Amino acid sequence: MRLIVGLGNPGAKYARNRHNIGFMAVDAIHGHHSSFAPWRARFKADVAEGTLDGEKVLLMKPQTFMNESGRAVGEAVRFFKLSPADVVVLYDELDLAPGKVRVKTGGGSGGHNGIRSIDAHLGKDYLRVRMGIGHPGHKDRVTAHVLGDFSKADRDWLDPLLEETGREAALLLGERTSEFCNRIHRALPASKATRSEPKTPRTPVAPRPDAQGRWKAAPARKDTPPRGALAEGLARMFGKKD
Repeated sequence: MRLIVGLGNPGAKYARNRHNIGFMAVDAIHGHHSSFAPWRARFKADVAEGTLDGEKVLLMKPQTFMNESGRAVGEAVRFFKLSPADVVVLYDELDLAPGKVRVKTGGGSGGHNGIRSIDAHLGKDYLRVRMGIGHPGHKDRVTAHVLGDFSKADRDWLDPLLEETGREAALLLGERTSEFCNRIHRALPASKATRSEPKTPRTPVAPRPDAQGRWKAAPARKDTPPRGALAEGLARMFGKKD
């Protein structure tokens, strides 16, 4: 048997939090595979039994709150006599761009309290699926960010991420974790920078005669820096070049 755990906090008030992307991911797996039984309470968690590619799997959403996730995971591991290598944990990662996914066995907690708790109960040799939610830019905003809800704009990457995670979850059970990550990333929309067309350089406007045959200078481009003694003095002061 394999144990696939999604991390989050229980209750409706946390349901759309960035911190709950692990719960969302195992919900997506459950929804994509008809082999799974309905959710039920067990091991201080919501669990559902089923199969992926013929292998028996227990999906788990710990209901102990994030900081005590290891209690639920540890109970299930001991009951089924599993090893850490049988466990897969999906969770939010501040230090990855939104939608990016990284998979590895072992490593540190990265300050994630759910992972720290599981490490304390299992050790570190289980598979970690880090799902990027992005960093707010300053440590003082981290708590509000992770406990804040995903925005409407986030759905552009969140929906395909969860969809593909649900569809391709069996790849996490073998030696195909790199393929899992590649399929996730291919499913995501291109970045704004990738979608943008390169800007065409402006063509200078040539001088032309007016109705009386008099020639006028070409109009100044909008991005032409201002001229004059004051402008040149400011440019020298702040190191700007014409």
